[in-house]
Amino acid sequence: MKIRAAVCTGLGEPWKTEVLDVGEPHAHEVQVELAYAGMCHSDEHLRTGDITAPPELLELLEIPSMFPCVGGHEGAGLVTAVGPEVSTVAVGDHVAVAFIPACGVCSWCASGRQYLCDLGMTTLAGPMISDGTWRYHLDGQKVNRMTQLGTFAESMVVHESSLVKIDPNVSLRAAALISCGISTGFGSAVQRGATRPGETVVVVGCGGVGSGAIQGARIAGARIIVAVDPLPFKRDNAAKIGATHTAASIEEAALLLPELTEGRMAEVVILTPGVLTGDLVAPAVALGGKDSRIVVTAIAPFHQIDVNLNLFMLSMSNQSLLGTVFGSVSPRVQIPNLLRLYQAGQLQVDELITQEYTLDQVQNGYDDLEAGSNIRGVVNFSA
Repeated sequence: MKIRAAVCTGLGEPWKTEVLDVGEPHAHEVQVELAYAGMCHSDEHLRTGDITAPPELLELLEIPSMFPCVGGHEGAGLVTAVGPEVSTVAVGDHVAVAFIPACGVCSWCASGRQYLCDLGMTTLAGPMISDGTWRYHLDGQKVNRMTQLGTFAESMVVHESSLVKIDPNVSLRAAALISCGISTGFGSAVQRGATRPGETVVVVGCGGVGSGAIQGARIAGARIIVAVDPLPFKRDNAAKIGATHTAASIEEAALLLPELTEGRMAEVVILTPGVLTGDLVAPAVALGGKDSRIVVTAIAPFHQIDVNLNLFMLSMSNQSLLGTVFGSVSPRVQIPNLLRLYQAGQLQVDELITQEYTLDQVQNGYDDLEAGSNIRGVVNFSA
């Protein structure tokens, strides 16, 4: 079949709508017609090279290049066809995507840590998970898909392990955003940060992921939630969804916290800036008090290895510096759980959508994100 999709054809190249040839689903593969796709910052990290794998790794994986690549790893839609041996979904099911597939049988999945499934190593680029063959082509050239998904497309063919069946009565637009950013932020506060009632939480960066973290902290019972962002409209939105205080910078938050906490500082600090660099870690850790948990959620450039950190204070204050992927919880658990909270009116999702775009406007959406005018953009395929 032929589909229209937003494709990046080279490092630093803009997202452009292309017509692709896509094969029919093979064993364990599913065809999904997309209703909505969220415009997460991670897709820009691919385009700009922050998460572009080095040539030696691509060579090891026998992948010629990261490009061309269909963007998009947040999304929700309707199953329109299934290949042989598919057992988890059927034609007509409503599904959300999961950028971390879950095979269910590797040691990570078997121990309840599906967010670390071994299939994750195949997600940035390469052929289909199922059989190692290529399903997408552009003028005869093999095409990658962002995290084995590629939701910036009218329709996609994916492995069933990358899909989560959802209640057909819930909003597909909300499901698209919950499929990655909101879930990752929420889990950063609740699961990885282990926020407890009465604690103080600082969230650095108030975009889509940060907004999920703020709401996770609120629902977990945090007494004080400080939202840090240089943009006034993002700070204003943070206050509407649960932040008790806001600050324009980490330095400003560092002056505010002693007064709010009687000098104890924060129990949980969550880093969700657009791009994480090593110089942000030490100031973030300094926002935490004794026995605090510092959760590093945002994506850093692939080659970022230098980190500023006072190791003496980290040790003597008994602090924890924690990484996380998908908020350290299974997509098959988190996505339905947060959709139920959304239906109950406890999780705000629609309020985070600044603007909807058509498929042909994907680059416009990321230009708006770069300009700081979006909290979260959404591709509406019916527009």
